[in-house]
Amino acid sequence: MLGRGPHKPLAILRHMGLLRAMRPQRWRSWHSCAEQRSGCARHPLWSGPVSSVGGTRQSPINIQWRDSVYDPQLAPLKVSYDATSCRYLWNTGYFFQVEFDDAHEESGISGGPLGNHYRLKQFHFHWGAANEWGSEHRVDGHAYPAELHLVHWNSTKYENYKEATVGANGLAVIGVFLKLGARHEALQRLVDVLPEVKHKGTQVDVGPFDPSCLLPACRDYWTYPGSLTTPPLAESVTWIIQKMPIEVAPSQLSAFRTLLFSGHGEEEEVMVNNYRPLQPLMDRKVRSSFQATRMGTRS
Repeated sequence: MLGRGPHKPLAILRHMGLLRAMRPQRWRSWHSCAEQRSGCARHPLWSGPVSSVGGTRQSPINIQWRDSVYDPQLAPLKVSYDATSCRYLWNTGYFFQVEFDDAHEESGISGGPLGNHYRLKQFHFHWGAANEWGSEHRVDGHAYPAELHLVHWNSTKYENYKEATVGANGLAVIGVFLKLGARHEALQRLVDVLPEVKHKGTQVDVGPFDPSCLLPACRDYWTYPGSLTTPPLAESVTWIIQKMPIEVAPSQLSAFRTLLFSGHGEEEEVMVNNYRPLQPLMDRKVRSSFQATRMGTRS
């Protein structure tokens, strides 16, 4: 979800700073710096102009469980991915991303809140420097250590991913929260190759990979109209946020933090806190495919 695009207020840019190599015990103090001051170093992705100034449907948001609206018309999401369309994993300089061949209809999603078929383009993760934060979306103010985004484009309405990125109803992104727990065997296949993409711009083949193995068993979800969370911040996204998180081992999440924002020969910049701050909900409604219990059941 990378791109370029007119200058955004510094408030939008906080949290996006580069974290220079430092001891883990200093990560929390850096996070406070990013939270409270605009003088911290910032990732180059956010140093140029950013589009969608004054947008009314920006992402991510804080999902208020009790304020979400149950919509009985929301059908289950249909997910069908072709493992052989997986191309490679690479370090974008902002997160690691797994790319797919999107030339055919076979691999994608439909149903749920979507009116058309959307092809899978890529998936990537956002994470924090410590386990207390890292996800882009929050639920009742609660942040998870990381968040997975599976990015799809509307192949019925648009000719290609680039067109869909800035078009109405162009993209659909499934969001999955990660929480600490048991080792995730499918994720480990990706973790095992991360040392090969430590630096920005490096890539590695991963062979056939079906990302449906990264989805929770419970497919209940929230959905709302939003935007990309990286430039160009285009308001083209139908978000489908899974209610239940998946479990990953602490060591697996720690492996994410061994990656670098920097390329070979550059000063090392640890790849952490690569998430955008929360954005106002404005007049939008968050719909749910499930009826919330009185107190909710966040895991």
